[in-house]
Formats: sequence, structure tokens, C-alpha cells
Amino acid sequence: MTAHDDGGTEPVEVRLHELSAAAGDLRVIALVYELGVDCLVILYGGTRPHIGAIGMGQVRPSLRDPEKISATSSVYTYVGHKEDVVAKALSEDLTRILGRNTVVVAGIHWDNLTEGGIETIRRLCEDLTHKIVGVVRPALD
Repeated sequence: MTAHDDGGTEPVEVRLHELSAAAGDLRVIALVYELGVDCLVILYGGTRPHIGAIGMGQVRPSLRDPEKISATSSVYTYVGHKEDVVAKALSEDLTRILGRNTVVVAGIHWDNLTEGGIETIRRLCEDLTHKIVGVVRPALD
């Protein structure tokens, strides 16, 4: 999908990708919007998708080597939610790898999920990070 900004002289491209990762009965979906040079990921799964946490990654020069790209992130989490871990990891990794400011909105819920189930969800989110990197273009200089 491509959209154009009607207020400027240059078109602004918006691309949408839908990706998923699954293991057994557990499936996590990522809707990925390329918004010009930025990236928005809506990460959800389970029986009650919702907004539990938001991770915001910002591109910055590496502190060790200013010639390399790194990322800084901020995470906001609703009380009682645990999606902050995946929102932070995805926003930082995608920002650093793609060189794009990235926001991840995460809401994943299954009732009575075991510790093993939680670890599986974390791995599925890592898999989705790799899939996203595979389809989203790195930012242009």
C-alpha cells in the first residue's frame, strides 16, 4: 500500500507488512508500517489483543564508535502488563538495524500462560524481529 501526503511537494510513502510467528497454539502477529523514514510495529497475539506497552526507539550514533548507528529507547507500560520487555527489545533492535526511529505497540495475552509459554512468546518476538528486518528497507542516508 502506498499513500501520498497532500500537504507537501514530495510524496510520503507508507508501506504495510503483516508478519507472524507461531509455535504450537501460540501465534504472535506484527503489523509493520513504514511511515516515510520511520517505522511503526503493532505487535499482538493471544485471546485478548490490547495495548500493554509502547517502546520508542530513536536512532543515534554509537557511544563507542560514532561512525556506527545505535539506538536509545523509552518504554511506557500500563500497570500490570509485561509487554515492556518485548516492546523495548523490538524497538531497540529494529531502530539499530534499520536506522529508523521505531515505535512498537505491544499487547499479547493468553490466560494462565506458563513460564515456558512466556519464553516461547519471547522467542516468537525475536523471530518476528528477524522477519521484519527481512522485509523492511533500511533507512536511506
